[in-house]
Amino acid sequence: MAFSYNKLWKLLIDKKMMKKDLMEATGLTTSTMAKLGKELPVSMDVLARICKALNCNIGDIVDYIDKEAE
Repeated sequence: MAFSYNKLWKLLIDKKMMKKDLMEATGLTTSTMAKLGKELPVSMDVLARICKALNCNIGDIVDYIDKEAE
């Protein structure tokens, strides 16, 4: 089971935001940002805060990838 946050990074680029801007808008810690950068799972609360800050839906920032099916 794996998650991809590539959509999140692309959305930040589209909105001309940097990771530090996202951290300021959501109150995320550097360790949470590191988890996102390593494509590790984060809590639904974190994803909800990102969605609220970016005015988007969860499917706009994260993809589930079934590694076993590959």
